[in-house]
Amino acid sequence: MPASTAEASAGSAFAAPDPGFGLYVHWPFCLSKCPYCDFNSHVRNKVDLPRWQAALLAELDHYADRVAKRPLTSIFFGGGTPSLMPPEAVAAILDKAKAFWPSAPDLEVTLEANPTTVEASRFAEFRDAGVNRLSLGVQSLDDKVLKFLGRGHDAAEALAALDIATERFDRVSIDLIYATPDQTEAGWRRDLKRALEAAGEHISLYQLTIEPNTGFAGAVKRGEWAPMDDDPAALLFQVTQDVAGEAGLPAYEISNHARPGAECRHNLTYWRYGTYIGIGPGAHGRIGKDGDRLAVSQIRKPEAWLEAVERDGHGTESRARIPLAERAEEAVLMGLRLTEGIALETFAAAVGCRIEDVVDATRLSDLIDGGFLELDDHALRATYSGRRVLNAVLTEILAERRTAV
Repeated sequence: MPASTAEASAGSAFAAPDPGFGLYVHWPFCLSKCPYCDFNSHVRNKVDLPRWQAALLAELDHYADRVAKRPLTSIFFGGGTPSLMPPEAVAAILDKAKAFWPSAPDLEVTLEANPTTVEASRFAEFRDAGVNRLSLGVQSLDDKVLKFLGRGHDAAEALAALDIATERFDRVSIDLIYATPDQTEAGWRRDLKRALEAAGEHISLYQLTIEPNTGFAGAVKRGEWAPMDDDPAALLFQVTQDVAGEAGLPAYEISNHARPGAECRHNLTYWRYGTYIGIGPGAHGRIGKDGDRLAVSQIRKPEAWLEAVERDGHGTESRARIPLAERAEEAVLMGLRLTEGIALETFAAAVGCRIEDVVDATRLSDLIDGGFLELDDHALRATYSGRRVLNAVLTEILAERRTAV
């Protein structure tokens, strides 16, 4: 065991974190489709808002009868652009969810918004509806980069939207994308420092990734531009960690930074392999039932989902037991993204086996000796060096799962 880990373990009592219980609500509509986005988002000329509200409430009814009553710790409205939802629809969903499940005293309710859809009056209405945390899709404070990303706002609009958000909400997060073509270290340092000055308590910082079946994937294939090479991208990752840490927002997950205590509780439920329900087109859930864990997914196409809900009361496309080996792999894949790592006690409770039954002992030992992982009596975690090459670490540690699983 590395000395630093042993000393930290010996010097303080350890309490395994509660993964929590979350509800995700997917609103699939956007004003336009960004070329980097592979989320389930769609542009429609007209949306029948009352019909959609009724369908979301109906699907919530369906899952409320199938998930045990336990304290709800977070609700997340994602998309798409959920700030296009009527605030009264958000209020109705929140009221019904709180009626079905007891609410934790510090229930976190997040809504994603874009600067182009923001108005002070709507923000106030969302706050009054029960939203207490806003996630603002700024993406960049460089007008040239914003144009490249296909965003419908400029830097001035983004900063104005952020001012309105911080006036209306105590908890605000912003998203930025970096490692765009030709981005320099000096340019990223400048933009990141500017964003951190305005960000407040939480910031999500994502390296640009070329996802299949997106506008950017087509542009790269046609040779219109090339993604940043690995070495300069790794340098910008280092800059990101340094600048955000110096500003008091260290990384608590590969791409997420927060002041201590301001982490996104909903996303922590995912990464800690907790229980969550997903409603709306393409939403996913992980539900515990009779000692098993079920993977649930909703029909992806909005119109098909809507018709199914109106016909059957839900738009579930698949609902299947997750085999033990897959549960274990999911928990490792998610948990090692966190700076805190995987709490061994939480892992055993959620998965149904020990982590030693999942990973190959020799490979684990090699990764620890190489400085990529740490293991103590309480948790398995990736070191800073390990998080820099996390995909390679995960490939190695899960290469040969034990036959006992």
